[in-house]
Amino acid sequence: MEINKNNQAKLTFGLFVVYFLVLIWIILFKLQLSFNTLPHFRGVNLIPFAGSVIRNNQLDYTEIILNIIVFMPFGLYLSMIKHNWSFCKKIITIAGVSLLFELLQFIFAIGGTDITDLISNTLGGAVGIGCYMVFSKILKEKTNKILNILALIGTISIISLGIVISRIVTYKFK
Repeated sequence: MEINKNNQAKLTFGLFVVYFLVLIWIILFKLQLSFNTLPHFRGVNLIPFAGSVIRNNQLDYTEIILNIIVFMPFGLYLSMIKHNWSFCKKIITIAGVSLLFELLQFIFAIGGTDITDLISNTLGGAVGIGCYMVFSKILKEKTNKILNILALIGTISIISLGIVISRIVTYKFK
């Protein structure tokens, strides 16, 4: 039984590492396959829900929703790996990582540092933590096993999709 839990923990951590690398690629490298195509932009927005999310004088929820979605797995994985941590400690960790991403975008001039991103990323992590809490009430001791299976399927699907897209892009520009 202990071997199974140990293997589950290793799988969870491995999936988290893959997720985190994809998160870095999304946020810092803007889904680009080359450093040369990265945008050279440095900006700061310290007013929540202003600036970058305003389109045609209206709040555009698309970026906010995408940020929430992309950080939900962070909350799930953190809950799976550090299930004994308090909700606040998990939120502080998620907010800290999000803040680090925002600062790195500013330092390397690869995007705008935006308080709205920090808020929506942290909210996404909180939603992930909440989902884990609900799953653990329903699934009990099988929670991590079932979430690992779903995460493995999702990870394989996303990596496969990434390979297909990169092949299409590579073929298109030959």
